[in-house]
Amino acid sequence: MIALALLVFTVTITLLAWFIVPEWQYKGMLKPYEAWRQGKWHQLITSGFLHADGSHLLINMFVFFFFGPVLNQTIGDASFLALYFTALVASSLPTLIQERDNPRYASLGASGAIEAVLFGYIVMFPLNKIYIIFIPIGIPAIIFGGLFLVYSYYEARKKRDNVNHVAHIAGAVYGAVYVLLFVPDSFTRFIGHFGL
Repeated sequence: MIALALLVFTVTITLLAWFIVPEWQYKGMLKPYEAWRQGKWHQLITSGFLHADGSHLLINMFVFFFFGPVLNQTIGDASFLALYFTALVASSLPTLIQERDNPRYASLGASGAIEAVLFGYIVMFPLNKIYIIFIPIGIPAIIFGGLFLVYSYYEARKKRDNVNHVAHIAGAVYGAVYVLLFVPDSFTRFIGHFGL
């Protein structure tokens, strides 16, 4: 299954960059200033296979493990692979534009593509319950998605951490739009969950 292969590949590349080939971390992260001026567009992809630390990797792979294989099985390998790689690029575009004149800015992580997968899942299974640690009840996926977008927008405006919330939002929106546009019958399936 493509999703599990991507998970294993991401963990492997991240660990290699941490412990064996540290230059991968520096060369692979997204630096918009370099991308625009030196043509290092590959960073749009390579940055998605690198992570800052253990919690960053764990959270991303945890979410991917629970939603990726289900979406993969639902939409097929080719469509899932296309979604994932195009989401790596699409989720980075706002950052690429916003930070193009900032030589100190760098970003890394699979979060944008992970959010695309999560929101693709939400389109396909909008009423499935999503459980969060410390909250004893399941939240319908579509409500969880809305709350996540509100939270991400709020945090993006506050700019009080090193998390790229803009990439989260871009990835989430892209994932939902991708599934609705390119997965046959997805819109019909989506509204069917609401009896429409």
